Amino acid sequence: MFDERDYEYVVTAAGRVNIIGEHVDYCGGKVFPAALSLRNAVYVRRNGTDRINISFTDIPDKVSLPIDDLESGKSLKYGNYQAGSALMWKNAGHKLVGCDMVQDCTVPFGSGLSSSAAIEVSTIAALAVIAGEEFDPVEVALLAQKAEREYAGVNCGIMDQYASACGKKNCAILLDCKTLEREYVPLELGEYTLVIADCKKPHSLVESKYNERRAQTEEALKALAPVTGATCLAEVTPVQLEEHKGLLSEVVYLRAKHVVEECERVHLAAEAMKRGDIRELGKLLNASHASLRDLYEVTGKELDALASAAQSHPACLGSRMTGAGFGGCTVSIVKADAVEDFRRKVGEAYERATGYHAKFYDSSVSDGITVTKIEK
Repeated sequence: MFDERDYEYVVTAAGRVNIIGEHVDYCGGKVFPAALSLRNAVYVRRNGTDRINISFTDIPDKVSLPIDDLESGKSLKYGNYQAGSALMWKNAGHKLVGCDMVQDCTVPFGSGLSSSAAIEVSTIAALAVIAGEEFDPVEVALLAQKAEREYAGVNCGIMDQYASACGKKNCAILLDCKTLEREYVPLELGEYTLVIADCKKPHSLVESKYNERRAQTEEALKALAPVTGATCLAEVTPVQLEEHKGLLSEVVYLRAKHVVEECERVHLAAEAMKRGDIRELGKLLNASHASLRDLYEVTGKELDALASAAQSHPACLGSRMTGAGFGGCTVSIVKADAVEDFRRKVGEAYERATGYHAKFYDSSVSDGITVTKIEK
């Protein structure tokens, strides 16, 4: 165990749940994520050397990164996200100082709740703080995304890192992924609450078909842009898609149809929350899951079984997979006084269907980056 009083600051960044708007961020669409109280915390202190030393609370590995050769961290099993984040921060012209970091992550790995974004964002923010530098959360998010894309090799959109850095307590972010314009929408669910359930099927974005789906949406845009004038797939309307579907192969059409219709669901969801229509939000979650299952094909039998069990519970207004898919989590809107019954019955039904034990997480909607000076 480490003594946090030996460190100067604790800097945290949030995991995230996307309420609705899945696989549209890299298509220039709007998404509706919220930051979670599940977070990555970085305890940091200067060490007077030219190295960044990293240890972890949950694994015995220790990493020592030379500031002048951060590329060497690419092959690390643990510490590669931190190395990539430090490199992108440095390459953007920011100062790095030698420091010791202890990383403590409560975002479950492989859950689809963006542990990688929380690690990247908190690492960059911690490096800025310990160097005595002010930071802009949006720049931190953009450089964290760059670390994931260029260093870790995941061709991700901006949503995860943006929500991790810029989240606001008790609000969802209506984020335009093309312009980075944002609007905070109160996530007031009244007698209902969000329940996050992990299907506990291991998954990895790098090894999944995530990059393949992204390539398919790029293929759709390439075909549709000349006839629609769209600069991103999210700008294509449902009418335009149907009119020009003959330009697309069947599978690429299905992928594009999901994106176009999901963008409309995001708009409807934000409007529903502004007027307090939680039931409408629940219906949109169910429709989103069906589209991700049938058109985008990123759910799989485990997530389908978990969402189906949730949707069948009388206290649940709606449920869908959240995250990239191929494993990970569902998010459900559940009556608060029925959460225990919901967990028990959904867990039992899911285990009967798949043989896996679902894990249910206690989490609230929280702020993005936090910085706390540690009192001695």
